[in-house]
Amino acid sequence: MKNISIASLAVIGLALTGSVASAEELWDPHLRGVDEGLAAGATPPPGVYGVLNNYWAGYDKYDSSGHKAANGEKLDALVEVPIILWVPGWNVLGADYSAAIAQPFDYTNLKGLSAAGVGANNAHWGTFNTVVIPGQLSWALPNDFHVKTGLTVYLDDASSSFSHLPANKGVGSGNGFWTVQPDLGVSWLHDGWNLSMDAHYAYNFADNHYHNLISGADEGTYKSGAELAIDYTAAKTIGKWTFGIGAHQENQLVSDSGAAAAAEGCGAAKGCKAVNYGAGPLLGYQFESVSIMGEYNHNIYAQNDVAGQIFNVRLVAPF
Repeated sequence: MKNISIASLAVIGLALTGSVASAEELWDPHLRGVDEGLAAGATPPPGVYGVLNNYWAGYDKYDSSGHKAANGEKLDALVEVPIILWVPGWNVLGADYSAAIAQPFDYTNLKGLSAAGVGANNAHWGTFNTVVIPGQLSWALPNDFHVKTGLTVYLDDASSSFSHLPANKGVGSGNGFWTVQPDLGVSWLHDGWNLSMDAHYAYNFADNHYHNLISGADEGTYKSGAELAIDYTAAKTIGKWTFGIGAHQENQLVSDSGAAAAAEGCGAAKGCKAVNYGAGPLLGYQFESVSIMGEYNHNIYAQNDVAGQIFNVRLVAPF
């Protein structure tokens, strides 16, 4: 069977982390920290790969001063991200081509908002926006450097969102809009070392029928501002074991806009952009044909966002 090295395998991290009723409409497109431990600039050997991220997050809400929300607002989420990665062995412009698709689904439980029944028995499962990567190109450069570029598209097909609230008034399972996301990965892979940066710029289209979580009223158009998400890896592989440090950052670059954003208090006039940073250890093991890696991140700083503890277990295997 094909042997996959955790340090050299590069796949896509997909889906979401949540920001409930803060500086973004609902979910960040990129799942913060999910690419930690991967060689962001490289591509694995030709083949078809299955990836499963098992991602748990326990979040507190942070205000514009970086303090926890006074109402004790919290969000617990379990996100399952199955991915299929296709590497056909094609060479395009001197680079290795790959493509991928994922259909994340999640379990969410919002706490701390009791008005109109919100916060009481609102936990539920749902499907996030389908994630399509029509193409990625990875170049192997001198001195063990690798650079990869790609484009990710998040379809407007989530099972619930602020356009289509769940029946129990919990948070939506995804976003009610399309997102287009250029991606850039850079890695230095030498003698078992993996130093990587994985960057994503998310441009969000408008949600034209945003519904207030508490009242259920249609407040009109909400356009979440563009944001930059970056995952970092510093890891060493010795034999079958990989260990190291991972970190993430997310910075909203453009203020939200639209009538609904103004009604929620996060329009351009206020400019409450979301910011969060986190870091923690990672540990991986290479079985004969399956790679497993666990990553833990703890919040360092957050503003206008939710943040806290993150734990992800990633499984990778060839078909």
